[in-house]
Parts: sequence; structure tokens; C-alpha cells
Amino acid sequence: METTTEDANESGVLLLVSSSGGHLAQLLALRPWYERWRRCWITFDTPEAVSLLAGEDLIRAYHPTTRNLPNLLRNAVLAWRVLRSRRVAAVVTTGAGVAVPFVVLAWLQRVPTVYIEVYDRIDTPTLTARLCRPFLSAMLVQWDEQRRQYPEATVVGTLL
Repeated sequence: METTTEDANESGVLLLVSSSGGHLAQLLALRPWYERWRRCWITFDTPEAVSLLAGEDLIRAYHPTTRNLPNLLRNAVLAWRVLRSRRVAAVVTTGAGVAVPFVVLAWLQRVPTVYIEVYDRIDTPTLTARLCRPFLSAMLVQWDEQRRQYPEATVVGTLL
């Protein structure tokens, strides 16, 4: 049975989480899949991201996230607030660090979590994927070779 827009909207909001740049570009490439859903984007407040997501429900996350404990804590509080204030159907992310608190807190609330490993990490897993992996409902990869790191993953092909 195919999900209609009405069914999707009754199910809650799709939370699309990523850092800006290439991670965001890979999520944007999924538009034919997510366009029927009510959605909310979590990404950084960069001119490019704001421009690409004009007209979308956008919540600005704190950055930088790499090795930045204060911003990790800020994003954890942000994730808690978003997950408590919205009826989230699922969290879908391509990383990077901003994804970790959203995935972990969604998992704790039994919200499905999906991680799509980025296309340019073929031989080694990303740190974010390693951190999120125990909390995922589904792990998706873009290359068959990535299954060496993630044998449980589903290969979806390249997004870009």
C-alpha cells in the first residue's frame, strides 16, 4: 500500500538532520521520497543552507560540532526540545556531528532512526556513523564496498 500525503501528515513529521554542505546536499537529493511528508530540517545557519531550504520548516543547529562539547550539549538540548514538541515519525540523517544527539534521543523515545553513510567514505566509516550505529533502525550505504564496514546495511545507490 502506498503512503499518501494525507497518511504521511497524520503520521507526524519527518526530521531531516544534517550538517550543511555535502551532507545537506545528499539529503536534498532524496526530495522525490520525502516531498510527500511534513518535514522539519535541522542544520546549520549558513547562507547556503538557509537559501537551499527557503520555504521549508528549518531549525538552526549549533556549529561547529567537531570536538566542541558546548555545542554538542546545546544540540542535545535542541534535540530534546524538538523531539518533545513535535510528533516525529522518523529521524533521517547523513551526519555529521549534529546528528548524534538527535539519533540517540529519538532512539530513547522509540522514534525510528535512519542513517545514510556519505558517498565519499568508502574504505572507513565516519565517526558519526560509528557513534550512531547502536541507535539506528536502519543503516543505508551508497556503495557495495561500504558493506565491509556495515554488513547489516542496505545499499541504496549514490544520492548525488
